[in-house]
Parts: sequence; structure tokens; C-alpha cells
Amino acid sequence: MSAPSVPRRPGADALARIGHPVPPVEAADASPHTFPDGGTWRTEIPSVEGPEALAAVLKESARLDVPVHRISQGSGVWMLRDVEITEMVDACAERDIELCLFTGPRGTWDIGGSTRTDSGGAGLRARGHDALAGCVEDAVRATELGVRCLLVADEGVLWTLHRLRAAGVLPAGTTFKLSALTGPVNPASYAVYERLGADSLNVPSDLPLAHLTEIRRASRAPMDMYVEAPDDLGGYVRMYEVAELIRRGAPLYVKFGLSKAAGIYPYGAHLREHALATARERVRRGRLVLDLLARHGADGGMSPLGSRHPGELCRFPVPEGD
Repeated sequence: MSAPSVPRRPGADALARIGHPVPPVEAADASPHTFPDGGTWRTEIPSVEGPEALAAVLKESARLDVPVHRISQGSGVWMLRDVEITEMVDACAERDIELCLFTGPRGTWDIGGSTRTDSGGAGLRARGHDALAGCVEDAVRATELGVRCLLVADEGVLWTLHRLRAAGVLPAGTTFKLSALTGPVNPASYAVYERLGADSLNVPSDLPLAHLTEIRRASRAPMDMYVEAPDDLGGYVRMYEVAELIRRGAPLYVKFGLSKAAGIYPYGAHLREHALATARERVRRGRLVLDLLARHGADGGMSPLGSRHPGELCRFPVPEGD
């Protein structure tokens, strides 16, 4: 792990030359938590929808020297053939990168109309037993093919998969990542998702810094956050805040998203050129963020490559007989 450093705040030196006041850094705002390896941040390239996009990401990350801890996919296990999943598992294993695939049916693709109303209805949740069972089927299939991280968008699915993990139906080392479209927005809900079995949790990209500090007073579960969010998550670009996001939100997965790009879920070959172009650009965005951290002396504290474990987390007791 690279040693943590004391960062230079953006613009601070220049502003000091003209006597412009700079808000003080409050030590009490910093997260007291780290990953088990001692790191405060890791990297993630999201929306990598298949083997070809993964190959593009790996090639571009090597060219631009962008370290990658985790690759995630959004369309779902059910949108990939076994041979495609195996190819992605093998490619990530060769580079010692964690691969995270989304579990299946979600309300936004289901027959219910409420998700298309102004209220958004039940959102990404799995509707009914069949959708829950489909997510379980995806989880079992993916782990049998070697996937060890699953993306989940429903608290019932999360609890069910956690119980299956505790029962040995899913491998003990499987980790569950909470979707950005389900992300908790207060400390109590964040802690509840941790106790339901989440090993890392996406939070909305518009959370103010103070809310990250509040969450860290209630939970040490790793946090995932887009520093540039897709348009359907608001399109926020927070590159200049990355050092402070890490300081307050650690342990934090820094996600390199992409705004002003059409959605690609569920992915198919008809979106091939767009998917490959956006995959490469997400890596380039990552390079921009890493360069910015280096310029500000805030690039220390990254977990060693290959790190994936979240550490010991708090869980609700699994009922007897499960």
C-alpha cells in the first residue's frame, strides 16, 4: 500500500497569495476506517458489459497506467452466456481484478408500470417471487462459474443471498455490492444494508461531504461512489473533491463513471461501438482523477492491487434452520 499523504487542497496556495480565506480542515470529519489491508481507497470501472468491453478496459488501463481493483457490469448475469462469464472471470483472474456481475430481474424491466411514473414506483426492486428466484438463480449460476462478487438492487434479494452464503449454498467468500440506484442516503439505512449482508454500498453521487462523515459514524462497510456519475444518476462530476471524498468516506471505492453518454443496459451487440468507446473513456476519466490526486499530493493510501476483502462487518443474526 502506498503511504497516506497530507494533501494540498485545490487552489489553496494561489488563494493564500491574495489573502483569500480557505475553510479549515476539521480532523473530526475524517473517517476512522480503512480496508483490512490498511488502504483508504480502491478503484472501480463500472458498466463493463461483456468480454469485449472488458478487453478494451484492460488494454486501456495498461496503456494509461490506471490501477484497477474492481470491474463491474450492469446488465446482469442473465444477459451473458456461460462462455462469456467464464471469459470475463479468467481475464480478471489473470490481472487479479475483482469481477462483479449484477443479479437478474429488476422492476425497471418488469411488466409493472409504476416504475415509469413520476414517482418511480418500486424502482429496481425484484417484483414477486419469480423475480426474487431469478436473482437467486443468477447468483448460483455466476458463483458456479467463478464469479465472487454480485451486484444487488433489492434488500430482500440481499438478505436472501446473505442467508444462502451463510448456509454454504453460495461460496463463503462471495461479496455483495449494493446498487447505486438503491443507495442509502442516511446513516441508519446504510447500517441496515450492512447488517442485511452488503459488503460494499453505493451511495448517491450527490451526497454532501457532511453526510459521508455522518455515515462513517454509523458504519465501517466499504462505500462505492461515482466521482463522475452517469446521467441517469444525475451526471455529477466531483473530480476536485476526490481527496476529500476519500478522507471522509474511507474505505472508499472510487468509481470512474461517464456523464453525457447514452445508457447501455441491457447491453447487446447493437450497442457494441458505443459500449467499447465508453469503456475506454471511463478508463481515461480514471487517469484524470489519478493525475489530479497526484498533483495535490493525495495519491497515497491506495489498497494494494488484488485487494478485495471488505473486512469484518456487522450482520443481523441469521435465523436458526436457514
